[in-house]
Amino acid sequence: MARNRRLILSTPSEVWSLLSDGHRYGEWVTGTQQILAADPNWPQVGACLRVRVGVGRLTLDDTCVVRICEPERRLELEAKAAPFGAARIAMNLVPWGESTLFVLDWHALRGPGIRMHGLPVDYFVEVRNGMMLTKLARIAVREHDRALQASS
Repeated sequence: MARNRRLILSTPSEVWSLLSDGHRYGEWVTGTQQILAADPNWPQVGACLRVRVGVGRLTLDDTCVVRICEPERRLELEAKAAPFGAARIAMNLVPWGESTLFVLDWHALRGPGIRMHGLPVDYFVEVRNGMMLTKLARIAVREHDRALQASS
């Protein structure tokens, strides 16, 4: 399992607004090339997000299904990318003063990731997820600052 943590200088509701908009995942999820379809019920349990991921012309289509949704607290997805199997992605938002401690866990569920699980794969996933959380934090802080300026 790969685990990342990031303190985001925005409230859990501000961070949640980014997570609850399936069309915005391409802004912060590293490797996303295109949002193919976002279920209008996102992020309700059972809702799907279809994305194209990859590097350059090497791409594959991925489907993320919401397995657990606790607004402003927790979102768990099952990402399925054939032929690579599936992974569990758990995102927890912990209030930390006026900020959010974002905890991201990634764990292979099916496919080759199960056999390759361990240091090399987890390290790669942690680096990727760290980049992803940096992007998410920048977007959330930028939007937080804009909201403060608009209210002044």
